[in-house]
Parts: sequence; structure tokens; C-alpha cells
Amino acid sequence: MSALDGGEVRTVHLTIPAKAEYIGLGRLALSGLVRAHETPIQGEALADLKLALTEACTNAVRHAYEGADGSVELLYELHSDRLVVEVADDGDGFDAEASVPNLDEDELVEGGLGIAIIRAIADEFEVTGREQGGSTLRFVKRLATSS
Repeated sequence: MSALDGGEVRTVHLTIPAKAEYIGLGRLALSGLVRAHETPIQGEALADLKLALTEACTNAVRHAYEGADGSVELLYELHSDRLVVEVADDGDGFDAEASVPNLDEDELVEGGLGIAIIRAIADEFEVTGREQGGSTLRFVKRLATSS
């Protein structure tokens, strides 16, 4: 019997301070959760998911609060066929379209590729504003099943 039979969804919600040194906690939570999948996510697929999460968290930590204190909310939903990850903040808000550099440019500035990386890894991607202010970045990765 698989860990997620019957449509069960495993959910983890974690709130971290908006500081770079706490992003590793989000990566650890992701690693632990995906071990519960009927076909555990490992190797390059897990590394890609950790990279996407790191980029999403880094955007929130760097840009949401402009050096002020704040927090980043992480929500993980592990379904039998997909992993949903949301990274939310209450900061200044975020425009995903304006944040993606023009990859046709001869020279790229340091940084600014996080959203492009997440889009390349994820099967679904969206950024929305929050009613109370701030942004929610959501990405979905479809998973292999043993069925």
C-alpha cells in the first residue's frame, strides 16, 4: 500500500524568518516530505526541486522586506501525482514578468535568473499578490507514480 493511497495529501507548512540562513530549513522539509512519496524523489529530480525552492525563497528574502524583519511562509502539498510548493511573504510584492531578464542580451547581470530557473524546472508556475500585501509564488512538479 502506498503512502498516498486514496487521494491522501501530505501537507507541511513552515514559517521561517526572511533571512538567508533559514532557507536550508525549507530544503530539509522538502527532502523529508518527498521521501513519503510512493516513488521517492531522488537524485537530479530532488536537486532540481531544491534549487527551485531555494530560488523562490531567495527572492522573498532579498526583495520582500528591503532589509526589515519579516517572514516567509512555505507550504508543501505532496499528492500522489504532483508536488505543490508555495512560497509567500507579506512584503512589498513582486512582479514575476518584470523580474525575468531578457536572455537574448549579450551580457547578463548577476542575479535575476531565479524565476527563469523555477519556470524551467516546474510544470506549472504562477505568482500572485496577497490580499494583505506581498506575494505568493507557486510551482507544481508532476511526479512519477508506480501504478
